[in-house]
Amino acid sequence: MGTEQIAASMERAASVLRRRPQAGACEDSAATARWGGGLRASVHSDAGHSVATDMPVELGGEAGAVTPGWLLRAGLASCALTRIAMAAAVEGIALQTLEVRATSRSDARGMLAVPEPDGRAVPAGPLAMELHVRIGAPGSSPERLCALVASTTGCSPVTCAVEQPLPVALHVDVTT
Repeated sequence: MGTEQIAASMERAASVLRRRPQAGACEDSAATARWGGGLRASVHSDAGHSVATDMPVELGGEAGAVTPGWLLRAGLASCALTRIAMAAAVEGIALQTLEVRATSRSDARGMLAVPEPDGRAVPAGPLAMELHVRIGAPGSSPERLCALVASTTGCSPVTCAVEQPLPVALHVDVTT
């Protein structure tokens, strides 16, 4: 879909949500992971999309697919990129280059429940995350492009989910 069609689609959706704000709240598509033996999993969407995960050999996996942590970074990078592209379309900026790289730093001790020497717990999640954006658009100043990118961070759902943690309710069904 081209820039003009993206901008028009966004305006139509925003117009509906301005008139009927309650239409914005909805259930997101579920991700269902199924164990594939060892540390492998296949994750499926309700629409039939799927992705496989595995863990590195050092942690007992076979390194046959991406890790779940990589999927988090992939979601962060692709969501940020998508939101930047949406904002560019609305502003009429014809992007020539757009690349978002998500990096993180983690400590495997947290995932393995190995505490600090003084007994404090080590976080299982990333200790730090960064987004690195490469962007270019003919006729747009570096300042305008930087402002465009900065204006999107609060509107990227995955970025917001990572920055503003929320409780995860756990429900367990035991089968026999």
